[in-house]
Amino acid sequence: MMYILRDWRSTLPQPTFEGSNTMRPKQASFLLLLTCVLGLALLSARSLAHAVPASASGYHVVKTIAIGGEGQWDYSIVDSDARRVYISHATHVVVLDADSDAVVGDIPDTQGVHGIALAPDLGRGFTSNGKTNTVTIFDLKTLKTIATVAAGGENPDAIFYDAASQRALVFNGKTNNVTAINAADGSVVGTIPLEGKPEFAAGAGDGRVFANLADKSQIVQIDAQKFTIINRWSLAPCKEPSGLAMDKKNRRLFAVCDNTMMAVVNADTGKVVATPAIDEDPDAAGFDPGTQLAFSSNGGAGNLTVIHEDTPDTYSVVENVPTKKYARTMAIDFKTHNIFLPIAIFEGVKAPGQRRPPMRPDSFGVLLLTK
Repeated sequence: MMYILRDWRSTLPQPTFEGSNTMRPKQASFLLLLTCVLGLALLSARSLAHAVPASASGYHVVKTIAIGGEGQWDYSIVDSDARRVYISHATHVVVLDADSDAVVGDIPDTQGVHGIALAPDLGRGFTSNGKTNTVTIFDLKTLKTIATVAAGGENPDAIFYDAASQRALVFNGKTNNVTAINAADGSVVGTIPLEGKPEFAAGAGDGRVFANLADKSQIVQIDAQKFTIINRWSLAPCKEPSGLAMDKKNRRLFAVCDNTMMAVVNADTGKVVATPAIDEDPDAAGFDPGTQLAFSSNGGAGNLTVIHEDTPDTYSVVENVPTKKYARTMAIDFKTHNIFLPIAIFEGVKAPGQRRPPMRPDSFGVLLLTK
């Protein structure tokens, strides 16, 4: 404190009154008081800057959208233009209105559904059905099933539509392969091995599709048109990557890893450029180009890590927003920046080998987070 006072006083002018080289007593007292007030104000500002986060995201849970029904869930996706939210739920896909949060439709008979991919240019959608090893093709307007296609492997999980090739790529988790389907007519192009267990997939719609290989801690880059693997990149020090998202403009991939970090990867070189910290048990990743924020939904910790992209190679952890335990997957509405996280109420203690405790009947729903 005394250092601040001496420093400030040395820079201030030394006023005098006529006929004297000394300051009047009242002037000296006023100047000293002013200096003290300014010094205290500076210290208070510095203290507040350390006490209050300067860049808190503003995200918070505003409501739980009740859906009900039985069974677990996996991926979800928002069609921001059509204002629909697609939520996988065990044997069917629930469709919400993105603005009113009301249930507006349902895609039935998708046994063990994991992923949902949308092809708005063709008016079609796709689900990966893990229990029947099939892909359901449905109409985006009516939600009616158009066709059911063999997935070319066991336990189809992630599914991604690439607009450049107009192909849906379905990643089979048990047989470690990927099948390409022509989206326009449902014909199967073929299946290729991945040499690792695929998890989430992402891409910029330019003919290049990326997928995490959880057991290899790698990302594979696939040419969707030629249907070949172009690159295979290590994600070290990331271990067991699951969720994957992409900043299409800056060509960065965001892989959430089981060892509580997010691996940010240059999508052109495969280099890991940053590893910001996340929390326990992540599953889904997200990136919102409108806010330059990346997200990790952490089921074990019951929170959502929010990370700001300062530059394409520099990232700052903003905060961990409280959500709910086991809220591990999410979908972002790029128009409103709202985030949807499927959730249920779990009771009791996990039995050996169980991922979660028993689920309370009819407790399934979706958390809505807004800024």
